[in-house]
Amino acid sequence: MASNSSQKTIFAAMGANLAIAITKFIAASITGSSAMISEGIHSIVDTGDQLVLLLGIRRSQKPADDSHPFGYGQQLYFWTFIVAILIFALGGGMSIYEGITHLIKPSPLENPTWNYIVLGIAILLEGFSWNVALKQFLPTKGRQNFWQAIKNSKDPTVFAVLFEDSAAILGLFVALIGIFLGHLFNNVYFDGIAF
Repeated sequence: MASNSSQKTIFAAMGANLAIAITKFIAASITGSSAMISEGIHSIVDTGDQLVLLLGIRRSQKPADDSHPFGYGQQLYFWTFIVAILIFALGGGMSIYEGITHLIKPSPLENPTWNYIVLGIAILLEGFSWNVALKQFLPTKGRQNFWQAIKNSKDPTVFAVLFEDSAAILGLFVALIGIFLGHLFNNVYFDGIAF
């Protein structure tokens, strides 16, 4: 089941996501960027996801008792599933709402340089977290291909963080492209579309 290396991966992701969320919200308040607000929401959801994964690890390590004679190990899979739902429902839903709101009532980008700086820092921090998760995942993979290793894994927390960080990095590049195009063409709708 989950090991200390899993917890290391989760703590690295949680620290990176919290730092990223704070910087994104500061940049959003300075620049008025919808994409930055959406990105900040994603980072807050991702930070909460790591807390849920830690809860799952803790609950899965409870010893067997009369009501659970085989132990609580399956709790880890349940809480990882809850994280997947939170990522898509809460993170995606809030971002879609923010993007549509910005498309309906657009506001001009002010000083987008802050957005570029914050997105660059966020890409580096997410990249660090992704690298920690990958280093924890690769030894468990062995000779299996990537998808077989995920399917056969007994610890879903590491690849959950790996997938979350991969999606976050892709989202950061989408936000970067949307902000850049909005700035380049002086069109506020690119920022709203980048949710």
